[in-house]
Amino acid sequence: MRAPVDDVSGGAAWDAGGWLGELRIAVVATSAEGTIVRWDHGAEALLGYPSREVVGRPIAELLHPGTDRSLGRSLWDSASTDRGVMATVTTWHRDGHPLELEIWAAPVPARHRGGTTVLIFAADAHTARGIRGSSAVWDGLFVRSPVGIAVLDTQLRFLRVNQALQAMNGLPENAHIGRRVVELLPTVNAADMEAAMQQVLTTGQPILDFRRTGRTPADPDHDRVWSCSYVRLEDPDGRAIGLTASLIDITTQQQAQLEAEAGRRRLALVNEASVKIGTSLDLERTAQELADVAVPDLADAVTVDVVDSLTTGDDLGPGLLGGTALRRLGKAPLAGSRIADLLAPLGRTLTFPAGAPYTQVLADREPFVIARLDDKAIAPAARHSPAPARLLEQGVHSFMMVPLSARGVVLGLATLYRSRPVGPFTDEDVSLAVELAARAAVCVDNARLYHREHDTALILQRSMLPQYIPSPVMIEVAHRYLPAGDVNEVGGDWYDVIRLDDGKTALVIGDVMGHGTAAAAVMGRLSASVRALARLDLRPENLLRQLEAVLEDLAEPMLATFLYAIIDPVSGLCRMACAGHPPPAAVSPDGTARLLDVPPGVPLGVGGTPYTTTEVTLQPGSTLLLYTDGLVEARGSDIDERLAELTHLLTQPAPSLGDLCDRLLTHLTPASADDDIALLAARLNSS
Repeated sequence: MRAPVDDVSGGAAWDAGGWLGELRIAVVATSAEGTIVRWDHGAEALLGYPSREVVGRPIAELLHPGTDRSLGRSLWDSASTDRGVMATVTTWHRDGHPLELEIWAAPVPARHRGGTTVLIFAADAHTARGIRGSSAVWDGLFVRSPVGIAVLDTQLRFLRVNQALQAMNGLPENAHIGRRVVELLPTVNAADMEAAMQQVLTTGQPILDFRRTGRTPADPDHDRVWSCSYVRLEDPDGRAIGLTASLIDITTQQQAQLEAEAGRRRLALVNEASVKIGTSLDLERTAQELADVAVPDLADAVTVDVVDSLTTGDDLGPGLLGGTALRRLGKAPLAGSRIADLLAPLGRTLTFPAGAPYTQVLADREPFVIARLDDKAIAPAARHSPAPARLLEQGVHSFMMVPLSARGVVLGLATLYRSRPVGPFTDEDVSLAVELAARAAVCVDNARLYHREHDTALILQRSMLPQYIPSPVMIEVAHRYLPAGDVNEVGGDWYDVIRLDDGKTALVIGDVMGHGTAAAAVMGRLSASVRALARLDLRPENLLRQLEAVLEDLAEPMLATFLYAIIDPVSGLCRMACAGHPPPAAVSPDGTARLLDVPPGVPLGVGGTPYTTTEVTLQPGSTLLLYTDGLVEARGSDIDERLAELTHLLTQPAPSLGDLCDRLLTHLTPASADDDIALLAARLNSS
């Protein structure tokens, strides 16, 4: 007869998502006399007997025939009278093999009638000993390990956590047990963690070094990073019974890694800037190069503005009192960005009053940073423009302005905007922006200085060229001067036409080897010397010798090519001397063109070589062309081919000498000349 007992289900314990899933526990109840009154599914699975075959039989009959039946009897006697016993017994499995069991027996008062029922928990002894051994290892590991360790069931609920993990999470063990990570730690990436753990339970493949990030009650004010590893726990049949998680706090290592990676990115960006910024001495290009380098590695949008007077060639004042005007010369991205679309386009002049942040940055020459942009932060700038509020609406969350300053001169500023969720501008970002701006500022200032030198040299050179050439007797002249396109190439090309007392005319053309104001100044000295020497009626070779002496008097050695010709328009006699200059060309009245065979000589300033005079008779109506090497020398072109092209162009009729000069410049000069070009054409009148 079965006595009612408390309903303890071994099946439910078996299906629990934890260690009980591996330890198969049978629940049996007997009367105080040892008669079986309850036999659950766990007992049937463990021993093979269905309940109908054992209920009502003495429990001792299930013991193995080789065991001492008196041991079983004494155990039940003790269990029915005392507080419970534990023992190991050998039972007989229904299929005929012996099975060693560990039992836990305790008296339980019956609820519906008097008396006592003995409730017995039984488990396979071999498995139980293994679990006890494993538990001992686990206990030692849990207590001593500095690594955070947790055991979770198949529902991802905590079953056990060690002291290290409790310290990491800032919560005691009882706060963990039975709860999931998403319930316990909502301020970490718990959903991602549970997805990874579920993958381990499903596939059985461990996951190593999964990163948990966020904040826990242990340190609620700072973000931390943990490296997590998950391994599935299985029963002897390979079924998942849970998983173990180990966690290591790697915040310090992660920060060091991030800093090292950021350092590598900064170094790469600086290296890129050294290559890409300042590729030319052009203000607009340099400003755009700075903007392009900073996007997207440092900012999502960048503008570069320079002081407006810099673009007009005016002097930069020492201060910015009363406000300033800026010209936008760089912007990135140029299109396709909602943020960039809100910013003023390239070429726009922007005027700011004295109190505006732009003006203040230029005056202080210090970066201006708003790490976290909000309504309060934009209030000062919003008084001057609606742009800050619009940028805030488009997601700009961090803002920085960096001045462009070089050699003690403030040149402009770069403005950087960040909208992506990568955090605000940090001190390292500001330092990087300052370094990029400093590099760009030097390039901008170089462009300013070279433009100024170019303009100065050009003004000096043009001032020394003849401002007015009187018409010589019986000779028609035309001349052209074309400065080089590159600011480095403005040099010392010049020409001159000098009327002599006896009705003759001196034609002069020269080229000082060098560039800039120094070459232009030497050109001026040579030009003045030629005018003085020409009136002494010196032979051409003697005049060149005197010019050689002029160059010897210079503190710095200089070289110059030079061609000097004296034409008698009555006889057509032309006497010429050359100092390393390209040969002159002559065009006969019938249109035939040729290069005159004049000994080239060596440039002035070399010394030690005498010059010679060559005499050529020109027919009335002939044209003599003098030119500098910029007309016939070009990169990648053969000089003989260029000279042949020159003579071919001279054979083509031209309405006037001026038209002839223009044709030569049009066909022989590239869009941006590499060197100065001077032309001087003279035609003897035919009547």
